[in-house]
Amino acid sequence: MDNERSSGISIGGQEYEMLLTTKATKEIAKRYGGLSNLGEKLMKTENFEMALDEVVWLITLLANQSVLVHNLQNPSKKRDLLTEETVELLTSPFELAEYKNAIMDAMYKGTKRHVESEDEPSKNAQVG
Repeated sequence: MDNERSSGISIGGQEYEMLLTTKATKEIAKRYGGLSNLGEKLMKTENFEMALDEVVWLITLLANQSVLVHNLQNPSKKRDLLTEETVELLTSPFELAEYKNAIMDAMYKGTKRHVESEDEPSKNAQVG
């Protein structure tokens, strides 16, 4: 998997790459109204159980993107998709808190732009 676009996590001893795809972005937009609302929602959720539900949903969604890509590219070696129940059973709340960083990392990698700054002559110009 392309580390430029994904963030790795381990669930139940199995490695998954969390990947922000166009498909996942559409699902997030449906649930939150857009990517920009997601960070706010995750950070401001006061209800602990609801916060866990959101993190579990996101982990399942993002980890399944790499499974779906794998299954598309390897039809004879399909892997099972994660379910929210599987994620809940194979993780602890402590791990989910750590995975929140991996979620944000996957989101950042999925949306970052490659921008090169140009030298601005005005900054280096001598005055006088």
